[in-house]
Amino acid sequence: MARLLPDGVETPIFVLDLERLKRNLENAAEVRERAGCKVLLATKAFAMPAAFPYMRDYLDGTTASGEFEARMGHEEFGKEVHVYSPAYTEDEVTRLTGWAQHIYFNSARQVERFAGQAKAAGAKIGLRVNPGYSNATLGGDLYNPCAPGSRFGEVPAKLDQIDWSIIDIFHVHALCESLHEGSVNLIKHVADNFADYISRVSSVNFGGGHFLNKPGYDREALINAVKAFQDRFGVNVVLEPGAGLVVNTGELYTTVLDLHWNDIDLAIIDASASTHMPDVLEVPYTPEISGATLGRTGPHAYQLGGKTCMTGDIIGDYSFAEPLAPGDQLAFTDQMHYSFVKTNTFNGTPLAGLGIRHADGRVEVISDFGYQSFRNRLGT
Repeated sequence: MARLLPDGVETPIFVLDLERLKRNLENAAEVRERAGCKVLLATKAFAMPAAFPYMRDYLDGTTASGEFEARMGHEEFGKEVHVYSPAYTEDEVTRLTGWAQHIYFNSARQVERFAGQAKAAGAKIGLRVNPGYSNATLGGDLYNPCAPGSRFGEVPAKLDQIDWSIIDIFHVHALCESLHEGSVNLIKHVADNFADYISRVSSVNFGGGHFLNKPGYDREALINAVKAFQDRFGVNVVLEPGAGLVVNTGELYTTVLDLHWNDIDLAIIDASASTHMPDVLEVPYTPEISGATLGRTGPHAYQLGGKTCMTGDIIGDYSFAEPLAPGDQLAFTDQMHYSFVKTNTFNGTPLAGLGIRHADGRVEVISDFGYQSFRNRLGT
């Protein structure tokens, strides 16, 4: 099997393809411009500061799920910063007001405790509401923000306890890797069930999970739904796709280290589900490999596993046209979202590298994760 990466580029490494990213961003910009809404990058799904200069002109800013993401959006992206957390401390709110212009609170209690402080510092105030609607089926309730007992968002029964005079943004996040039906139905659900509250705010944020670059997503349907909602209520709409902006824009490249046999043929690679692709175990799901088929249906079938000591560090079963050999490089496809942002160094496994493929095919390595990256996480 031929080497897939240029000489000098070592595996494992996540490689972002700028040309594919640009096409996705152009689609997002069309939604933004034709619908007249804001589109933000959700950095919880994709956070590669080296790519931000290529993204900045297409988007209105970033949205963060934590303090460090908010700071990164402020310092590295340089446009609007929105931030949400299920709970804050007073000191955290103080710091956030230096970076974020839009701060979202999770409940009536959090609004009462901290919204005045944030408002006095000049921030727009958002309230996250649990809309009681979701089509987030990936991973069952693992990624369903509206699952029974969810800690995310104020419940409808308590919305009358809110001082709406201080709220600028009505916020819902209820989707996960949704096609246009999910996006449109969420917008309709909010319009049908929360009109009284929407009339009291200036913006409505429909969160993330809009997989607007996935094949089969009807962006025209989203544009029409957003325009109709804004026309009806006279508010500004905000969308926060993360994964939806980077669908199919990059791969995780890995190398076969050894072959083994225990009733079935096994291949051990230098990437790991446990350390480099946690969602493979958490969701779970089986990522595709370029040039291979899923399952054990082909002439040369292997179970691929990582090099950690975790028994369950198994990526999946794959079939290849030719037998694998140590040194072969493999490319796991669609690995830009919720991948390198979740990696870890379990077993002292090095973090996977990060790279960018330019239009001329050149791969620029933008990371240097050596021993010190592992050591720094373990204290002084």
